[in-house]
Amino acid sequence: MRSFIRYALFVIAIFQLSACNTVAGMGDDIKKSADWTKEKITPVEIKK
Repeated sequence: MRSFIRYALFVIAIFQLSACNTVAGMGDDIKKSADWTKEKITPVEIKK
C-alpha cells in the first residue's frame, strides 16, 4: 500500500510539472517537438 501511494504521488508530480496535463497542452507540446525535429532533420541547402 505504501509503495502504491509513492507511485501515485510520483505520477501526480510528473503531470503537474509537465505542460501536457491538458489535451490542448499535449497538442501544443507535440506541435513544438515536431517543429523542432523538422528544423533539425531538414538538410541545409548548399549554395553553389
